[in-house]
Amino acid sequence: MRNVLALILGGGAGSRLHPLTELRSKPAVPIGGKYRLIDVPISNCLHADLRRIYVLTQFNSASLNRHVSNTYRMDQYSPGFVEILAAEQTPQSTSWFQGTADAVRKARRHFVQHDADYYLILAGDHLYRMDYAELLDAHQDREADITIAALPVNADDATGMGIFRFDAQGGIAAFEEKPNRQRLAEMAPSLGQGTGFLAPDPERPYIASMGIYLFTREVLLELLEREAGDDFGRELIPSALTRYRVRAFPHRDYWADVGTIGSFYDANIMLTRPDAPFNFYHPTYPIYTHARFLPPSKLMGCHLQRVLVAEGGFIEDATVSDSVVGIRASIGAGCRIQRSVILGADYYETGTGQEARRDVPIGIGRDVVLDRVIVDKNARIGDGARLVNEAAVEHADGPGYYIRNGIIIVPKDGVIRPGTIV
Repeated sequence: MRNVLALILGGGAGSRLHPLTELRSKPAVPIGGKYRLIDVPISNCLHADLRRIYVLTQFNSASLNRHVSNTYRMDQYSPGFVEILAAEQTPQSTSWFQGTADAVRKARRHFVQHDADYYLILAGDHLYRMDYAELLDAHQDREADITIAALPVNADDATGMGIFRFDAQGGIAAFEEKPNRQRLAEMAPSLGQGTGFLAPDPERPYIASMGIYLFTREVLLELLEREAGDDFGRELIPSALTRYRVRAFPHRDYWADVGTIGSFYDANIMLTRPDAPFNFYHPTYPIYTHARFLPPSKLMGCHLQRVLVAEGGFIEDATVSDSVVGIRASIGAGCRIQRSVILGADYYETGTGQEARRDVPIGIGRDVVLDRVIVDKNARIGDGARLVNEAAVEHADGPGYYIRNGIIIVPKDGVIRPGTIV
């Protein structure tokens, strides 16, 4: 993998993940109690011995830049690096990134100077494990110009993804971005010999792009030069089918695009299941993150069932089930929390300074009831608050909270007054 250079895309404004992306970019969103989404593709790269990594950023990138620079410091005696390439205005281009391909095109002058035979392009907001060395082997064995990681999906997921159709030799014959239900009904699955996929799954009959692209160097540079399109999925990949050998690489393990509030919530709650298809406990392929050197969490008189508890927290006389509790989380006595994602805090309150003047302490107060709630970092929930959405509201904005897909979200630094009922 020493002849491969990775480009991780930081994504757009992340409006579908709002309010979690109000103050941070999508790859910087916490997950699993102590990680951030960007840790997943970077960790996959490191396990594949891929040590030259650029992260392309634009929106709300300060926390992402800080996390990457504090976490991934390579040996100074090796050529490896994890480096931020922020969107910039130049004499040749005064506009910001307009899409995935446009981001790579505008960053080209920085990464093209490196000696690399292949470019691996990744998204920064997906949850999965993949051995990129196997992807490279498949690319070379099939003499492909472009290899796209793909997996089978059902009709519901297919409408939000790019869908392939194959020829008899296993090449990609057509690619359609986010087809509607009517178009899907017309697209009978066609899996030719040599695709690498098993027989069509009647529950997941469509083969979708994962947004993971491996390009031979000359092909990517030529494609960026000849095609004016801004997006790989909508424009560059469909146009490449007629001129290049484009192949699919089958992924049969768990994968999730954590790009909406619903998918973010589901991915976190999935981690609490004993049979979770993805977890952070892999014995040989851990997901790396920032080493914080926090003390163990202190639990006193608690009843916990199917809960992930990160380090540095304090939980007293509370009942918590089917939930994720993040770093430095504080949960007061008498709380009843279920099916919730508590992201924790960036710091401990010291009792001095500005936070000492707030009447609602950081964390979750006493006798609070939470059900299907996402509590972002540094949020303050006052004693006796009840956030359960008994009216089953799908979408709403309120004082100190949002409701999206029926899930209540308390934003970063948000405050819920004592006794609030939602």
